[in-house]
Amino acid sequence: MRVRVLGSAAGGGFPQWNCHCAICDAARAGARAVPRTQSSLAIRGDEGPWFLVNASPDLGRQLEALDEQQVSGVRSAPIAGVLLTDAEIDHTAGLLLMRESATPLRVFGDAGVERALTDGYPVLAMLERYCGAEWRTLDLGRPQRLAGSSLAVEPFRVGGDAPRYLGSEAELEASGLVFSDAGGTVTYVPGLARLDDGVIARLAASDVVLVDGTFWHDDDLARLGISDRTARAMGHTPLAGPDGSLAVLAGLERPRKVLVHINNTNPILLEDSPEREEVVRAGVEVAYDGLEAEL
Repeated sequence: MRVRVLGSAAGGGFPQWNCHCAICDAARAGARAVPRTQSSLAIRGDEGPWFLVNASPDLGRQLEALDEQQVSGVRSAPIAGVLLTDAEIDHTAGLLLMRESATPLRVFGDAGVERALTDGYPVLAMLERYCGAEWRTLDLGRPQRLAGSSLAVEPFRVGGDAPRYLGSEAELEASGLVFSDAGGTVTYVPGLARLDDGVIARLAASDVVLVDGTFWHDDDLARLGISDRTARAMGHTPLAGPDGSLAVLAGLERPRKVLVHINNTNPILLEDSPEREEVVRAGVEVAYDGLEAEL
């Protein structure tokens, strides 16, 4: 199995276009921080094509960087389908960039995600007027083989709220995805709101985990005067503190541990920050665009 982080930043990318925090400005200056595109992953099994996990607004250049594209003909997609962990705009806007596909786009996800992308943000309906879309529902707790691949995928609940475009009354949790084949097990959780025993057990049983590293503190945005919304209110468990995710990850012995979906305000993006040093001491990596793992 082979995994490539196509985008390692949270929504808005890094640096974010309208942000002038010290961390974004360091990236613009080319000092202490490396720019990153918005969160997305490519994965392939021992046999078969690449699949995309989440389709970011930066998808065009991310796919251009994906090597070993299996192409045939003038227009041939480098990926065989897109798996979605949620219905957030930064994970689904890239679907519209694939409207020029020569064949219907295969999209996998939770039934609630399909409803959101049909009713609240009608991406699937829009695709039908272009290349077409073939929706494949992923059932919780049931491994499902991806056609034409040695990969199997199993979704599991990780908490969180519905996208804001659905309104405050909507209910829709994000999913984590466990990928497995003969080479091992990879778990991808770019949005982690619930860090309970069940989630921890899945992480502990994996060979590689790519986990939500969005915020350092629960009140990162409030400290900068950007917003009064907390990390947890936005569906992300912060890294720092005794009840943060970094302490849990540090205690996992088996997997390679990598932080993804990192917000532009998170000081772990600064390569010389004490927060980055703390992450490294915990035996955890900070993802960058192009990071790979092979099992």
